[in-house]
Amino acid sequence: MAAEIDTRSSHIQIADAISPPRPQSPALESHSLEKEFKEIRNFGLDQEEKANRIAHDDFNVKKKQHYSGFMLAWLSFQSIGTIYGDIGTSPLYVYSSTFSAQPSWDDLVGALSIIIWAITLIVTVKYTFIVLNADDDGQGGTFALYSLLARYARITTGDPNVSHAPKLERHATSDMEPLGRGFRAFLENSRGAKFLLKVTGVLGVSMVLADGVLTPAQSVLGAIQGITVANPTLTTSSIVGISCVILVFLFAIQPFGTSKLGTTFAPIVTVWLLFNLCSGIYNLARYDHTVLKAFSPYFAGAYLMRNGHQGWRSLGGLLLAFTGVEALFADLGAFSKRAIQISWLGLAYPCLIFAYAGQAAYISVDATGTAYTNPFFHTVPPGSFYFSMVIAVLASIVASQAMITSSFQLLTQVMRLSYFPHIKTVHTSAKFHDQVYVPMANWLLMIGTVVVTAVYNNTTSLGNAYGVCVIFVTFITTCMVATVAIVTWRVPSYIVIPVFLVFAALDATFLSAALVKVPDGAWFTVLLAAILSTIFIVWRFGKENQWSAEGADRLQLTDLLTRDPSTGGLSLTPAFGGQPISSASGLGIFFDKVGGPHQVPTVFTQFIRKFKARPAIVLFFHMRPLSLPTVPPEERYVITRASSVVPSCYRVTLRHGYMDDVLTPDLGRQLVDHLVLYITRDRQQHSGWLQQGGNSGSSGGARSVEHTPEVQAELDALNRAYDDQTVYVIGKEVMKVQRRSSLKGFLRYALLETFLWIRENSRTKLADLDIDADQLVEVGFVKKI
Repeated sequence: MAAEIDTRSSHIQIADAISPPRPQSPALESHSLEKEFKEIRNFGLDQEEKANRIAHDDFNVKKKQHYSGFMLAWLSFQSIGTIYGDIGTSPLYVYSSTFSAQPSWDDLVGALSIIIWAITLIVTVKYTFIVLNADDDGQGGTFALYSLLARYARITTGDPNVSHAPKLERHATSDMEPLGRGFRAFLENSRGAKFLLKVTGVLGVSMVLADGVLTPAQSVLGAIQGITVANPTLTTSSIVGISCVILVFLFAIQPFGTSKLGTTFAPIVTVWLLFNLCSGIYNLARYDHTVLKAFSPYFAGAYLMRNGHQGWRSLGGLLLAFTGVEALFADLGAFSKRAIQISWLGLAYPCLIFAYAGQAAYISVDATGTAYTNPFFHTVPPGSFYFSMVIAVLASIVASQAMITSSFQLLTQVMRLSYFPHIKTVHTSAKFHDQVYVPMANWLLMIGTVVVTAVYNNTTSLGNAYGVCVIFVTFITTCMVATVAIVTWRVPSYIVIPVFLVFAALDATFLSAALVKVPDGAWFTVLLAAILSTIFIVWRFGKENQWSAEGADRLQLTDLLTRDPSTGGLSLTPAFGGQPISSASGLGIFFDKVGGPHQVPTVFTQFIRKFKARPAIVLFFHMRPLSLPTVPPEERYVITRASSVVPSCYRVTLRHGYMDDVLTPDLGRQLVDHLVLYITRDRQQHSGWLQQGGNSGSSGGARSVEHTPEVQAELDALNRAYDDQTVYVIGKEVMKVQRRSSLKGFLRYALLETFLWIRENSRTKLADLDIDADQLVEVGFVKKI
């Protein structure tokens, strides 16, 4: 770990240059010379082994956060404001989306029974107690399920150029039951099964993103339409206009981040849910408490049997009672399983059950036969209408937050696994590591939501488009969690299969009813999800072809350069022409996107082959982002020598957190400072030669040492190169698609050209590079795929 250093060539403080991260870094203090001697003598672990160990830890140490006490309570409170706005505002429109005329008591109780048992079985039992356990290192959502499966089965192809990758945690074959072994073998050996899993995970993400476009429109329109109860003259255009203004405001405040918005919105949702609870209890006590018979599933079955085809079709409206359930799982990374369980079971679940029961109690005795058309506002207690309108509007704004946050979470997952190009992602909290904001996605969602609001203009038509997304995602989640239970959790198949069949049958029943709505508006969500899924699949297909092409050019330094025994100079190996390599003054920092311990960055290979020259000092610079807010400065740099063949050539890995600003104008100076420290320690380790020096002048009064002649010569060369010039060399890879004369070849060509078009118009990973353009060199090269 690098400490503050004196950069003069003659003296340097002694510090541990690249030791593995410790739980707490000791402050730099004055040490006795004896301790300095002891530290250097103990610096015997091979540098490359140590660098490999650090890399292994960075990629494989579990990053899931665990909370307790006050932090858990605070997070549970935040989750109320973020997750339950969507499912919590469903009482605004469920009954109006289900019935087209005043329902009979039997039908009303039957519908209430379906609502109660759907919320209980799908949300409480399936999601809260089963699905939330299927996290991928703390992350939730259908794509996290796919990623979790990929940890325990060979079903995906990673970047072969990445030397340090997450370790496969595949269970030993002998530890799995026969059916589990056979099922895993089928997934690993069948190309069709692998592709189906990939498409299923991607489709789940796409459905949630499509839901993110519809949810704000549905919830805000539902609240604003309530104003017509007090002012029937309010026109549709006015309702749409007010809704659009609210939606623009909602998306405009997203940069404040999940933590601030969740804490701000939580009181609103809490008051909303408690108001629904009180209204429900009031209506049950005053009007018709006998609707509580709906807790018996008999009434749900009787409703479907009595109404036949129409009863089955009405499930498309009743499923809106659990819209937003996917947010419980998709937002898992932002809050944690325990926080979501506490907030759902302790507040949201009982409040919603009483809300629907209370509305049914009022509608059952409604003499006007109109209460079902706007169930919430017609059933509020006397004297609370205007308060209910205000809190409903506020809650509807908050309702949109659930799916907006989910969209951000899922996009970061698909980007991390190379299913979507890199776009700017902002981490909004240092305490909670997975709370993110994606600016581009935010503004695209805003545009889509405003357009949808203007086109559909009422909650009934929006509901037709809305329900398909919800039930598709729950069905996909059921299938993938069952797969996780067998392959990852190793739950016996005789337990998994019956439970899976129960939930799959429940989801399939709702899904079949929702699909009837496709011609009436649901085609929009299906089309949007199909477009998004295609983009994800095409990007991944292109990345796999790019990795394959780049992997063929990966070299070691000894494959590229050799030392002439007669002159001692460097030259290209015979495979690359054998020309001698001259040395240019200055320090060359070559950006290495792979960071392999033995591989040469492609940009360095291209530079050497084109110019037949090398900078006097060569740095292969790799940036390794970690899932932490910040990495202490003394733990950021891992430095090794690149090769014994090429003198003055180093590998530098910069470990950084998501809130660290590391690509700064003084990056070159920082690298040189840490190289000075590394060179001193590395050389002294091998020579064992130390002598107390004079005044170091370094801060803190630390002692300093004089250097061996070898160390002094290397430090002088480094300082001289830095003083001459420092250049940052990055690669400009231009990819060309190889044509093939066949139908399959034409399809491949079309897909890869689409991938390249997206690639050329997307943000590069070095877009935040903040260095002087005079010091930047781009080396272009063509890669055929």
